[in-house]
Amino acid sequence: MPTISVDKVELYKALGQEYTTEQFEELCFEFGIELDEDTTNQERPVVNGKQEPPQLKIEIPANRYDMLCFEGIALMLNIFREKLPLPNYRLVTPKSGKLEKLTIHPDTAKVRPYASGAILRNIKFTQESYDSFISLQDKLHQNLARQRTLVAIGTHDLDTIKGPFTYEALPPKDINFKPLNQTKSMNAEEMMAFYETDRNLGKYLHIIREKPVYPVIYDSQRIVCSMPPIINGDHSKITLKTRNVFIEMTGTDRTKLEIVNNIMVAMFSQYCAEPFTIEPIQIVSEHNGETRQTPDISPRKAEAEVNYINHCCGLNESPQRICELLTKMCYAAKPSSKDKNLIEVLVPPTRADVLHQCDIMEDVAIAYGFNNLPRTSPNKASTIAQPLLINKLGDIVRLETAMAGWSEVMPLILCSHDENFGWLNRKDDGQTAVRLANPKTAEYQVVRTSLLPGLLKTIRENKKHSVPIKVFEVSDVAFKDESLERKSRNERHFAAAWYGKTSGFEVVHGLLDRVLLMLKTAFLTHEEGLQGKRLDYEVKEDPTKPDGYWIEEIDEPTFFSGHAAAIYLRLNGKQERIGEFGILHPTVLDKFELRYPVSTLEINLEVFL
Repeated sequence: MPTISVDKVELYKALGQEYTTEQFEELCFEFGIELDEDTTNQERPVVNGKQEPPQLKIEIPANRYDMLCFEGIALMLNIFREKLPLPNYRLVTPKSGKLEKLTIHPDTAKVRPYASGAILRNIKFTQESYDSFISLQDKLHQNLARQRTLVAIGTHDLDTIKGPFTYEALPPKDINFKPLNQTKSMNAEEMMAFYETDRNLGKYLHIIREKPVYPVIYDSQRIVCSMPPIINGDHSKITLKTRNVFIEMTGTDRTKLEIVNNIMVAMFSQYCAEPFTIEPIQIVSEHNGETRQTPDISPRKAEAEVNYINHCCGLNESPQRICELLTKMCYAAKPSSKDKNLIEVLVPPTRADVLHQCDIMEDVAIAYGFNNLPRTSPNKASTIAQPLLINKLGDIVRLETAMAGWSEVMPLILCSHDENFGWLNRKDDGQTAVRLANPKTAEYQVVRTSLLPGLLKTIRENKKHSVPIKVFEVSDVAFKDESLERKSRNERHFAAAWYGKTSGFEVVHGLLDRVLLMLKTAFLTHEEGLQGKRLDYEVKEDPTKPDGYWIEEIDEPTFFSGHAAAIYLRLNGKQERIGEFGILHPTVLDKFELRYPVSTLEINLEVFL
């Protein structure tokens, strides 16, 4: 959950009341947030020659994006304490009656297809509100916008630029402007190289670096406002003197785009000359001919059942009382005129997290008071969930292997590209492993496609222990799969590794036989596997092709030549390779810094379901 730091003195001033740490902690608990830290009695850093004022560090629930800034926290707490009425957000057209226009060109569909925006007129910033304005953008970028991949926010001094605006996508060399806080103009290619090592912006370059065109927003004079999602232009940067703020947003997720827009304008429209007034802009999409006005700050209509709320909370409150409680949580609510058991609720534009009446019920419980809810014993009827078949199968294999004297390990599912491919003498065809777009370290570049790297790294870190070391793992690996919506799939694998002064090939082979015996899978000789001869046990399918498993020698660079075998399975008439085992090649041992021989086994458990 995100933690927000706010000036203690300023927050108490906004709340109109002084609190002790314990009292404020209690208020936070009542509202469903948490006071993480009060820095009053701590040594605080010195910024620009001044010691930082006491801060309250408040932990905000992941769903409350409207409280990621000082303004949101103060507003919600004041409404909760019934010190302020519900804000009346209003769209106000300019005196000219003509809205500013942002036109989206068709080529933007190749990189970031959606755009939105708004204007805050006659706003007055202080240093504190300006800092909060910038901070909210950063928090939204980190959380709801998923590091700018889904949404990128640009804010501009409207008095320095002139509409109508265009949102285009151009080759990098055709985009030329002076980036924010820079003195030199550069094209987009030069800019990407310039910010390659930048601590703040470098982590966003990958979002568009490989795209054939880069997104850019121009005003009517062809002045670059921003190149999302990287940086704004220096020409239109906002300052403490800015009075009219043009907010533009681009993204790959239209729903998230509008949510972010609503939160930005709702939080800072209170600083306008007319509080909570927002000037909309017109969005024209050339690729589909759509024209719309943003933002849409009209409240969403929802309904909640009185019986449902009372039952879940253990209460017996009237519809009118529930409506009063919801008002404390920033809802406008009234009993339905059609059904006595229904409440009509207007969900504010900042509460995109409200999706079901259970969300409304939760806010009723908060407003009523967690500690005031009646205490009851749990229902006597208890149930045990049925496990997924793959989990049950994994537990069977795990138990049998542990009883055979092997130790289970649980390495991370992420590993480096070299560990997954090069160190095992395997080639990457580019269509197998799921790669991380922006890995934090070289150790976590891909989602593993084999359990072997984790086992070998575990042995490497435990070489000081006596040999032999016998370890195993039952867990998931992942593969690219373009046929699925998520473009990837998981597979449950079982793998084991023997590390000792002898190769242990026969031990690993024995473990394979034991595990498959427990899975009631018969062993077939190589000839029986290929020819499908009739065996003297019951066969469910074609009697000439009995179910079972067999092994065939393989020559793969991961294993020592002549000391490896592939495992094949025929089940219900379906035949496929399910894994392999063998003695690892000396070059593999060298990469993982292992001095003794290692024999490994890995099979796919999914085929047994």
